[in-house]
Amino acid sequence: MPRCKKDTLYPGSSTLLVLALLEDEDKYGYQMIRELECRSDHTFTMKEGTLYPILHSLEEHGEICSYEQTSDVGRRRRYYRLTRQGIKTLDRCRREWNTFCQKFGKVVGGEACVTG
Repeated sequence: MPRCKKDTLYPGSSTLLVLALLEDEDKYGYQMIRELECRSDHTFTMKEGTLYPILHSLEEHGEICSYEQTSDVGRRRRYYRLTRQGIKTLDRCRREWNTFCQKFGKVVGGEACVTG
């Protein structure tokens, strides 16, 4: 019998997660990876090989922009920031996610997703 994996991400959810991570402040890649793990109680992990293609695609489509900055320890890091378009995309993705959760919950019963 197939097993349900608790850490499986649904199609398109990685983009939503990345946009949501950038909502409060600009972040660099490794910071986003660690924050995703922390916010999800270590349920979700994202490797650099997954994160950076998402970031590049979001930047190509104008949802985010990037800049380099020197950290307190003298290291140059590339930070990513939501653009106005990115904020609109995040809002749209959240609405789609909420709709998905409602419909999914109707099939499996109970609270399928926590929204809000």
